[in-house]
Amino acid sequence: MRSGERAKTLPHLEAHPHARAVLEAALPPAAASHAYLFHGPPGSGKRDVARAFASALLAHDAPDEAAAAGRVARGTHPDLTWVRPSGASEMLVADVEEPVVEAATRTPFESHKRVFVIEAADTMNEQTANRMLKTLEEPLAHVHLILLANDARTVLPTISSRCQLVRFEAAPAESVAASLHAHGVELTRARSCARLALGDRRLATWLTSEDGEELRSRMQEWMQAVALDDLHRSPWRELLEAAKREGAKAAARTREAVQAREELLPAKERRKHAREGEEAARRADRRRRGRVLDLGLRVAELWLRDAWCISEGAQEAVHALDRELELREYAAGRPQAALRAGVDLVAETRLRLQLNVAEELALEVLSYRLAALLTR
Repeated sequence: MRSGERAKTLPHLEAHPHARAVLEAALPPAAASHAYLFHGPPGSGKRDVARAFASALLAHDAPDEAAAAGRVARGTHPDLTWVRPSGASEMLVADVEEPVVEAATRTPFESHKRVFVIEAADTMNEQTANRMLKTLEEPLAHVHLILLANDARTVLPTISSRCQLVRFEAAPAESVAASLHAHGVELTRARSCARLALGDRRLATWLTSEDGEELRSRMQEWMQAVALDDLHRSPWRELLEAAKREGAKAAARTREAVQAREELLPAKERRKHAREGEEAARRADRRRRGRVLDLGLRVAELWLRDAWCISEGAQEAVHALDRELELREYAAGRPQAALRAGVDLVAETRLRLQLNVAEELALEVLSYRLAALLTR
């Protein structure tokens, strides 16, 4: 793109008319807002558009615009800072203190701008949000912040009110299914995973994998066990063990990264770095474990929801089309009210696990409450 020429479009915006209208009007040489809040469901493409928008801002007027855009795509551009929460369930002050608040006061390294992308802005607590306020209220002219959240309503008003809101839509299930099918996934399975993922392309793709299929089968077996009041083998423990394994992997990856950085530090700083790294590994473990537990419960919740739809005669609303026969057998003879109440019980447990309750106890209690409902 030549100096002074305005970019016409951004990739990944075809299905997002509101985002397209807001962002394409802000492409160089137009003046972009100092802060945006991209909000929309998981998998709607917020991250991809954030990177594309950052690229448009940072590469404009660069001596070699293609090279600058390439560094943005690889995450190596010196004027792009990408922030993710390091807390187990929230963004910590340390996540924004130096990387954003202090860095925003410095001039760009090579571009005319600095761009800060902050994921999971809805996990900021009041302390973290307060630390961000001055940066949002009185930014330097070269600073642009892009905050990402699944739901704008869950972002603290002190943050969202200082940003221009940019809405992203969930991807239509049929569009996601067509993409999966084009990559070799059998059509009924592709449609099932797309519906179960509720428009989240990444999750739909994962559900078609071997690990995704195994999780779906394990959750189905658990729900069948509670419906038969067959809990002597504690079927919920398989989900717990899977979550622990994934948490341990995340912690190991964090420790490896910490050790790699430690070798570059002066000896006097290594002990503090190792201590902070171990805390980061523990948070990574908890964060990943929580995500796996929530995903497993989400699959279980949707299983009960599908069975309820079948019992109500609403087959067209079923998500797991590839398991419709098993769902019919499961729903047969079970009260519609019990299936509907089961959906609510699983949803309630998902919320409780976000409050750091005892994981095994929560799943055990859920199992016995579901059994009491479904075996009346």
